[in-house]
Amino acid sequence: MRIGIACYPTHGGSGVVATELGKHLAERGHEVAFISYAAPLRLAELPPRVSFHEVEIEEYPLLKHFPYALALASKMAEVARMQRLQILHVHYAIPFGAAALLAKQIIGSSDLKVVTTLHGTDITLVGNNASFKPVTTLTIEKADAVTVVSHFLQEETRRQFGVTRKINVIYNFIDPELHEGGISPCIPPRDSPQQVTLMHISNFRPVKRIRDVITIFARVAAVMDARLILVGDGPDTSVAEQTATELGVGDRVTFLGVVERVAPILQAADLFLLPSETESFGLAALEAMASGVPVVASDVGGIPEVVEHGVTGYLAPVGDLDQMSSYSIELLSNCSRKEAFARAAKERAATVFNYREIVPQYEAIYERVLKYS
Repeated sequence: MRIGIACYPTHGGSGVVATELGKHLAERGHEVAFISYAAPLRLAELPPRVSFHEVEIEEYPLLKHFPYALALASKMAEVARMQRLQILHVHYAIPFGAAALLAKQIIGSSDLKVVTTLHGTDITLVGNNASFKPVTTLTIEKADAVTVVSHFLQEETRRQFGVTRKINVIYNFIDPELHEGGISPCIPPRDSPQQVTLMHISNFRPVKRIRDVITIFARVAAVMDARLILVGDGPDTSVAEQTATELGVGDRVTFLGVVERVAPILQAADLFLLPSETESFGLAALEAMASGVPVVASDVGGIPEVVEHGVTGYLAPVGDLDQMSSYSIELLSNCSRKEAFARAAKERAATVFNYREIVPQYEAIYERVLKYS
């Protein structure tokens, strides 16, 4: 098949999943064309059967804001004609889903099928905004197929938008082989053999509750030799720095910034923290589990579909820092229990969320919509 993929090129979960999906599809013999304003973070090199097409952004004095969605639709139509695309698989309803429907009208062909994958904030935050809700609803209703990354998001989409059409749940995935091997050289050595490493990876938005991450760590560090490694960047980076200083743990917090490959980073972790306000899936938690790292997270959204409470990690209500801190200290103080959780986490990631099981589910969606050309 000839498939176009549109996604955000940043380190957020939707862009990561879209990029990895495209690469795996190419490995399986499909032709894949990525369309975005920049090359996706995890697409440093173009493997065979993969191409990248940049949406050009220009400045016009007459326009206060550049109409990116229109430029995106034009580029989608151009690439669809040039590459003879059969599928446009868009990851995020706004702007990609809407742009894909417009591109389909531009080329005037019902043979081009639009598959929309909803990842979370395009439904719970962005898409539900009064300014976008009508467009998001149209995008969901008119796509040839719609997928979501969790059962939670499936129900949330139906509840917030009142759609009754079929919505397919296809989980995010990992490649177990990428989570084997040594620790990244960018990880500083531990201060002592007894020191434990807590980790958090995100785009540092308010919804990730970075202040909670630092507070939980400070409570752990008060009773044992511990350090915290933060991976990523975003609007709340300064909040993390300030909180660490206020709580007196600034010297034990390391900021690594954005990294392309998180698996070698995760190899250094003993515990992963994800106390988010909401998560439609929790890809960072899954990647931690794939590296054999137990997770302490919020019992919210799609996280319970990923992290098995009391088996691969612990879940607590959003904002319950006492419980999350207690769980963290318990796991880090009990080596045998932590190792049992680590083994269970790695096994669950490698069986339930293996790309070899997930990617064929997307192929089945493509084949189904093409069948009705």
